[in-house]
Amino acid sequence: MPGMTVEEAIAVVADTGYDGIEIAARSDYDGAPATMPNKRRREVRRRLDETGLRLTALMEHQQPSTSDSEHTKQLDQLRQVARLASDLATGETPPVQTTLGGGTWMEKRSLFRDRLGDWIEVLRDEGVVLAIKPHRGGALSRPAEAVWLIRELNETPWLRMVYDYSHYAFREMTVEDTVATSLPYTAHIAVKDALQQGERVVFRLPGESQTFDYPNLLRRFYRGGYRGDVCCEVSSMVSKAADYDPVHAARICYQNMALSMEQAKIPRPKR
Repeated sequence: MPGMTVEEAIAVVADTGYDGIEIAARSDYDGAPATMPNKRRREVRRRLDETGLRLTALMEHQQPSTSDSEHTKQLDQLRQVARLASDLATGETPPVQTTLGGGTWMEKRSLFRDRLGDWIEVLRDEGVVLAIKPHRGGALSRPAEAVWLIRELNETPWLRMVYDYSHYAFREMTVEDTVATSLPYTAHIAVKDALQQGERVVFRLPGESQTFDYPNLLRRFYRGGYRGDVCCEVSSMVSKAADYDPVHAARICYQNMALSMEQAKIPRPKR
């Protein structure tokens, strides 16, 4: 919701009918820890309580670095985001999710493992789960790679993953296989459409292009025991368009995914 404050976004999301909200806590967003003094944190928490929205995740954007000084800065930033998650939590403390940046998997996987070990210690001390997101443009781009990192770090419960099929589509990865691999480790699901346009994949609002069978995807997670959030994610590819309207986008996403939840026969949580 670019151009809107967290408080304004909470009102729109609640009025639209959603059950939860994710807050972008990156340093360049309105929800960053630095923009949230204690008084504002209490106000945001009050508005979440009043609307009945659950805070389901905070979105970060950290990339493990070979620089020790940069690594130290990242640890401090993650600590600040984790404390924000605890301060705003409306129930169970939400996970902090992040992608891990570019490169190739074989080139970066050892660095990821070693740096994530330190990241997890910081978040564990604050009681917050780190959820890493495979991204089609990143060195970490497949569910199996996220599982490798989790297993290399002794399957700690403080490291989980984000499932987003838009990053697996058109790459010879099926919903069935990726859900089966991801299900035991998934802390958060993001949904958005992806379209193949020549050599390029473009993102759209979830359900807008009807390219994915969301009821099948949601049903598989639900029957497998997943009870976390399903977040309607708007790609910057969409939100940076000149005619983008965040309120309209929120309504379209809600209509499409509410229908998918109904078709999947998944009961609504109580607000």
